[in-house]
Amino acid sequence: MWCCAAGLVYLLTVASLCHGGPIAGEGGHRTKREAGQPTLADRLNCSQGDRVNTTQRLADMRAAMRQLDIDAFIILSDDAHGSEYPSERDERRGFISGFTGSAGQAVVTLHQAALWTDGRYFLEAEGALDCNWIFMRSGDANVPSISQWVISELANTSGVVGADPFLVSNSQWQSFEKAFVQANITFKQVFKNPVDTAWGGYQPAPPMSNITALPMEFAGKTWQDKITELRQSMTAKNADVFVVTSLDETAWLFNLRGGDISYNPVFLSYAIVEKTSVRLYLLNKNERLTQNATDPVTSIKLKEHLNTGDTGSCTGSSASCVEVVDYNETAIVEDVKALATAGKKIWVTFVCNYAIFSAIPEASRIQDRSSIALAKAMKNQVEREGMERCYIRDSLILIKFLAFLEKEIKNGHYWTEVSAAERLKEMRLQGQYNRGLSFESISGSGPNGAVIHYRPLNATNRQITTTEMYLLDSGGQYLDGTTDVTRTMHFGTPSSHEKECYTRVLMGAIDLANLVWPQGLYGREIDMAARAPLWQVGLEYNHGTGHGIGAYLSVHEGPGFISLSKSSFNAQEELKPYMVFSDEPGYYENGKFGIRLETIVMVEPTSIKAPSNKTFYRFKPMTLVPFEPNLIDTELLTKSQITWLNKYHELVWNTMKDNLTSEEERSWLWSRAQPIGEDTNSTTPAATTVGSSPTGSTPATTTVGNSPTGSSPLVTPITSATVFLVAAVTSLYL
Repeated sequence: MWCCAAGLVYLLTVASLCHGGPIAGEGGHRTKREAGQPTLADRLNCSQGDRVNTTQRLADMRAAMRQLDIDAFIILSDDAHGSEYPSERDERRGFISGFTGSAGQAVVTLHQAALWTDGRYFLEAEGALDCNWIFMRSGDANVPSISQWVISELANTSGVVGADPFLVSNSQWQSFEKAFVQANITFKQVFKNPVDTAWGGYQPAPPMSNITALPMEFAGKTWQDKITELRQSMTAKNADVFVVTSLDETAWLFNLRGGDISYNPVFLSYAIVEKTSVRLYLLNKNERLTQNATDPVTSIKLKEHLNTGDTGSCTGSSASCVEVVDYNETAIVEDVKALATAGKKIWVTFVCNYAIFSAIPEASRIQDRSSIALAKAMKNQVEREGMERCYIRDSLILIKFLAFLEKEIKNGHYWTEVSAAERLKEMRLQGQYNRGLSFESISGSGPNGAVIHYRPLNATNRQITTTEMYLLDSGGQYLDGTTDVTRTMHFGTPSSHEKECYTRVLMGAIDLANLVWPQGLYGREIDMAARAPLWQVGLEYNHGTGHGIGAYLSVHEGPGFISLSKSSFNAQEELKPYMVFSDEPGYYENGKFGIRLETIVMVEPTSIKAPSNKTFYRFKPMTLVPFEPNLIDTELLTKSQITWLNKYHELVWNTMKDNLTSEEERSWLWSRAQPIGEDTNSTTPAATTVGSSPTGSTPATTTVGNSPTGSSPLVTPITSATVFLVAAVTSLYL
């Protein structure tokens, strides 16, 4: 599933990586409204369908704004931690606008309201916003940024714009501030959020899920060792203090998992790490510290895991101890101020909210990428092995489901987007180590598949048939990994146009998966490998190609991305060994169908001996689910693409065949794993002889639950075309 990352809206400046266009909020000058920019008059069908009526909500918010003496208020998607998916309490933009997609920004003035989102959500937002809202399609011609639009709306006034400093990253705040200062508009911190005032007593309570210690068999490294490594990074930066604000970083650093946010095993928290002490901020700390473990894999209480007392005190502790204090936004700001006053050098990241950032004098502040985020992304050996086992089990579940679903559809049984997603969910929940889904499944038949982040609802539910394409994007949370996989099917006879579109998406997925590149490249420098086969015939997709994936954490994580972008790259890291990414090009025709093929891959070093002594990298596939032969036009594939596809299906077959419980399932898999161009009727699945892999080793049969052994990365020998592509992509951006 593609989404702004990063774990992610990792930063609002980074959020533009998702769609390759300028992020709303870039600089602008006071100008009159440009001709052709969106207005309410463009919303011709805004009264149709099942939409939230936001009239009273906006009226209540504007009353609160007048009390605060502000003319406009900016509402982003973020919580105080820059989370891509906030808790229900923090879904302010969704409440005030009615649009609940994971990416979007809104502005409410005393007379107008506007919402921006990227191409993944154009169709969903158009169908969700009522007639109170101007819809800004980010990246389209004549669509202004947030700052440009606000400046035009407040032209010829001494306007005041407000935002909640806890809910805006420091980099985004400074971008807004620069634009507004140039336009002689005041931009001020508003601590009494007018959206919360409008929400009133209906706003959900703060989440306080149980927090579980993740055993070493899944974490691979103690929290004490992780703290030691963080302190080494701090020393290298001449930092005395590191402020941890991102929820997945806190969870990873302390080997803890929670459930404060749907589909994300994290919990609301901050942490402050000093050279000799560690402080963790938690809601309802005393109860959480002493409650019994609720996950059957561990019996250890939180206080025991952190070596702290019943109330979070480290007094009298002889071991490494984490002091646990109450989660309070005012308290952490005051604590950070006190550290700065004491002369400490404080390291904050680009995603740190502006309230904390601005509490640190510039002379005391070090702003840089997070060393925790990088360490978390570069999976350790235990995490790597766990994720490989996890992806084998999860791929097996999807193979069984797809074999079942195809039989049902072809036999004329009634299945819908909702019922199919529910059946797959039930199967995943029965899997070893499963702890739920990693996101709400995207199950889209026919035209619903063209909605990039479609969510199957009863109001839009569509039957799955033999006459339309079916897109299924789903994933699970497991103690040993987080999964995400997309396949597109057609259970009948596709048109030649549908086959060509599918094949070109597949060609792009293969070309990226087959790429070899030198160390030092960023994801943006290889993204075009996946787009080129589509571009050749004028097709494109309006989202990034790859996002990072956590180890039983967020399904989208940074700091690496594979995406075209025109924005600042401060928060990005280059492609590093053992980062895990999605490889997911797509193509979408509004009102007809959607195609996306998502395979999860891991960066790993090759054995290439380069004259430059640089390390060269390649991708190792982790998802082991076959592609849809019914939609492949083999005449379009190059020799190297055919070689990769045959080797991939060979790996899928050898890994999965002995784990399938019926001959029917094995036959279904074999019908998709047969090599292209060979006699597909010459042998039965059980008698198949597997050819050698590119390195000469034969992929071994793997039992589910064990790490794959003997399997080789699916990389064909380097050709002049591969070298040219790397050189061309590198020169494009450097």
